[in-house]
Amino acid sequence: MTRLTTIGFDADDTLWHNETFFRLTQERFATILGDHADKAHLEDRLLAAERRNLGRYGYGIKGFILSMVETAVEVTDDRVPGSVIRQIIEAGHDMLEHPIDLLPHAEETVRAAADRFTVLLITKGDLLDQERKLAQSGLGDLFDRVEIVSEKTPDLYARIFDRHGDGPERAMMVGNSLRSDIHPALEAGGWGVHVPFELEWALERAEVPLAHPRFRRIESLGALPALWDGLD
Repeated sequence: MTRLTTIGFDADDTLWHNETFFRLTQERFATILGDHADKAHLEDRLLAAERRNLGRYGYGIKGFILSMVETAVEVTDDRVPGSVIRQIIEAGHDMLEHPIDLLPHAEETVRAAADRFTVLLITKGDLLDQERKLAQSGLGDLFDRVEIVSEKTPDLYARIFDRHGDGPERAMMVGNSLRSDIHPALEAGGWGVHVPFELEWALERAEVPLAHPRFRRIESLGALPALWDGLD
């Protein structure tokens, strides 16, 4: 078996909480617009706006704020009060200022990986916000390279693992998203280790590739060292 030399970690909902704050803000959004539309309708319209806007704004809080504003305009037939827009923007500001909350075993596992492998952070999202979260996490110095990208694809993983490691065949990607972290890493020829988070964004859902020989699933990051020991 080819020896593992490189490990890539996703950031949001793999190393620290993220989707939790989006859900809380979505609840706040439903309350703000409670006089204009019911919660289920708002959720459907907001998700449609997020899907529509990914190509325009990319991933992250700023795109989410703009999608909320767009949804508010739509459900009120262009009559949304300025006070509602202000509350939506304030909710987004609160998200951007929220302190980082590491997930269990995140720090100890990344430290253990850094002692043994080339360790990369490969994450999607807004550049400034991801840099802020990484700085607050206290994990920044543990990574040999940080890649903040607009989308995760097989070609991107192959390029990153070629450039900063020994190729995808000797690399592992660890993350919570089957669509972004696992499937493209497997297609690139690497290992894909799924660490599911309790909340899943609808736009990141994908089939579990159970039959793939390089797919693994663990319940928490604390199980990762035993997994890489087993592969070696």
